[in-house]
Amino acid sequence: MIGRSCMNDRVFFDTDIICYAFDLKEPVKREICEKLVKRVMNGEIAAFVSNQILGEVFNASVKKLGLSTDKAKIIVQTMIESEKWHKVDYTYNTINNAVEKFEQSRIPFWDLVIIETMKEHGISEIITENEGHFDRIPGIKVRNPLK
Repeated sequence: MIGRSCMNDRVFFDTDIICYAFDLKEPVKREICEKLVKRVMNGEIAAFVSNQILGEVFNASVKKLGLSTDKAKIIVQTMIESEKWHKVDYTYNTINNAVEKFEQSRIPFWDLVIIETMKEHGISEIITENEGHFDRIPGIKVRNPLK
């Protein structure tokens, strides 16, 4: 579980945690993740997402969760418009760093882009169910609220 220590921390949210907050097929995961999203909206967690995550949330909401395009659009637009969700972007340097580390790391490319984006913005903690790829990176703290 994510404790109150997140209140002042800069925490990156992975796609899976945001999507589970809206997943009717996973009621236990939904309850946990919905509480986290509410804590973000209440200003209790300094939550960060990248443009990559926003795109993934839209796509997964439609393709995996089966939400209508309109509902998925509302979720993403709410995050974009909210001051509670801090948005960070990646650059061609981010991609270059991920490309350079890809072969030796054996981490999926888009997870490397997330890691490099976090590093560039001074974010050292990620909330994700996907521990396996992120916990191998020195300096990245992984929190899985679903285990």
